[in-house]
Amino acid sequence: MFISARKIETVLAILLIRAGQVVALDQLITEIWGEDPPRRAAAGIHVYISQLRKFLNRPGPSGSVIVTRPPGYVLHMRDDEIDVDAFMRLMNKGRMHARERRHQEAAACFENALAMWRGPAVGDLRDGCTIMGFVTWLEEARLECIEILMNSYLELGHHRELVGRLYSLTREYPLYEAFYRHLMLALYRSERQAEALGVYQSARRVLNNELGLEPCRALRDLQRAILTATDDFGTDIRETPINLLPRG
Repeated sequence: MFISARKIETVLAILLIRAGQVVALDQLITEIWGEDPPRRAAAGIHVYISQLRKFLNRPGPSGSVIVTRPPGYVLHMRDDEIDVDAFMRLMNKGRMHARERRHQEAAACFENALAMWRGPAVGDLRDGCTIMGFVTWLEEARLECIEILMNSYLELGHHRELVGRLYSLTREYPLYEAFYRHLMLALYRSERQAEALGVYQSARRVLNNELGLEPCRALRDLQRAILTATDDFGTDIRETPINLLPRG
């Protein structure tokens, strides 16, 4: 039987995504071949599992990390062996520091979490509901990590250093409004009010052209605050913590 490296990678990816949980044979078949699997699909999965066991087996009495358990298989990994778990631990630790206004520690956690990324999640594997759902969730977590990191840096007064990075983020994620908000505030605090207002107009143009929408309330409120040079609390917004500004 022909062994497809890509199909083996897909089986491994699904087992990793569901590490510690039983993945049914039928689910693996559907993920790889969709609703029209070949006649010997189950035999193919058995071959792929066999190949993975040879690749993943640990020396010693622990044996195979892939265990057959009806109706399918379960992958057993240690807590420190899956990078997604390490990423989420750093994220959660960073969130905790940010809530306690320990922004230096929060930024360090978020930077370390982002440094773990080496490219797109699970490479170029994008077939099947399980993998696509996981990729969507993880990409959202990464965007949240970047967003809170920018918050922490703004709280620490690093607005001038952030401008270039935020411009890049708005180009990479043109529909993610939080990055426009961060960029506007960083520019205003860097005494670049005209550029900050220009960013708002750019965001408005993109959102209108792509989605037929106006900017969210947070962006509109920030534009108004920059135009009036005060926020809703009556103080100069260059001195206002980012989390005090209204959010949509």
